[in-house]
Amino acid sequence: MQYTPLDQVRSHYDAIVVGSGLGGLTCANRLAAAGHSVLLLEHHVQLGGLATWFKRGGHIFDVSLHGFPYGMVKTCKKYWGRAIRDSIVQLKNIVFDNPQFSLRTTFSKEDFIRILQERFGIRPEVVAEFFATVDGMNFYDDQRLTTRELFARFFPGRSDVHRLLMEPITYANGSTLDEPAITYGIVFSNFMNRGVYTFEGGTDKLIGLMADELRAKDVDICAGAEVDRILVEQGRTTGVAVKGREITARAVISNAGVTNTIDRLVGRDRFAADFLDRFGQVRVNNSSCQVYFGIRKGESIPDIGDLLFTSTAADFSSEEMRRMDTGSRTFSLYYPKTRPQNPPDHTIVASMNADYDDWASLDQAAYRAAKEAMVARCFADLERYLPGIRAKVDTVESATPRTFHRYTLHTKGTSFGTKFEGLDISRTLHKEIGGLFHVGSVGIIMSGWLGAINYGVIVANDVDGYLRG
Repeated sequence: MQYTPLDQVRSHYDAIVVGSGLGGLTCANRLAAAGHSVLLLEHHVQLGGLATWFKRGGHIFDVSLHGFPYGMVKTCKKYWGRAIRDSIVQLKNIVFDNPQFSLRTTFSKEDFIRILQERFGIRPEVVAEFFATVDGMNFYDDQRLTTRELFARFFPGRSDVHRLLMEPITYANGSTLDEPAITYGIVFSNFMNRGVYTFEGGTDKLIGLMADELRAKDVDICAGAEVDRILVEQGRTTGVAVKGREITARAVISNAGVTNTIDRLVGRDRFAADFLDRFGQVRVNNSSCQVYFGIRKGESIPDIGDLLFTSTAADFSSEEMRRMDTGSRTFSLYYPKTRPQNPPDHTIVASMNADYDDWASLDQAAYRAAKEAMVARCFADLERYLPGIRAKVDTVESATPRTFHRYTLHTKGTSFGTKFEGLDISRTLHKEIGGLFHVGSVGIIMSGWLGAINYGVIVANDVDGYLRG
């Protein structure tokens, strides 16, 4: 993709967006549609943030395109256009396999109701009340009720049911049983509604279409342009400093992590003490590890499912899922039906939750050995579903929290932003520094592909109001 060289951009814009994750891209798109001049700056060589891809051994590997809820269809149609909306397709074969149960599902509300009643023996009135409760949850509900307490109320002593309902959400955004139930309920209601969907053609096609739409709206896009700092004078943002240039703007929207925005791009000395006290309570979420398998061209694999939630752990545990030697992982399988290429290609991505600190202090030899052990564990698990798969794989790559930190600059390589308290910091940033806004993965509710795009719309509306005020 060809973007505008930094030395050719203007010296002033209505708005500058720092970072090109899905929230930043959407915010830039909406502001440009409202008639504002917009500059988008991205430190990496390609756009997308964690919605990204890379090429190895003749394969294209999607990093985070593993599945999103049906709400993306409506959101993309409304805010990104028909071409993107029409490329969203359903994944209909979702597999759970663990010591407590093995099953296949379409991941829809109706199918989960059927499974809970027929497979797990839960009374219909209990299932109905549970879904009514989570469907009715909203941001303003009591935050003291935890997900663990929610499950105990409806399914006491049923760790198998807890696993069915919680494991996919933990893989999706790092949630634990001890976080506010509303963060679970809102995400669960989105996902367990009409099934799981993906973008046909892959992330590279999606981001390419988004970049084309931005350029059509005269957004200037600069890749390889890491912002050194956000400029602030007399309590208001005035622009950014990037690679020796100062570019002014009436508003700056940071799509960096909220912790990076405050600590690195702005500096704590620019904020009031009471705000910093609240900011001090923000916890970043965990990171991820991934192993990527490319199947030799000319070979194929049987359709064993689109998403496999597989574990050898006896019970669900978000702590076990983050261990370096975890026995819990998701296999995302990319068949030619969802990633059509010529010649046809098959790739598999194994995803595991992880803690940055477990990987950060390893020396190079230990780090290399830990990655090799991780690949070996993934191969062993994959062989259970695809016997003989090793002979068909010609490309193997792996990523750890250190990898995600390197390419995203996220604090501790977080894949899921911050815990719930980060949302308040993100939403009130402009009240501390005039013209400074944040969009990104915060509070679990605003994480994932759908959350990121919807948050981009919300923040764009805030910025538009500020610029017109």
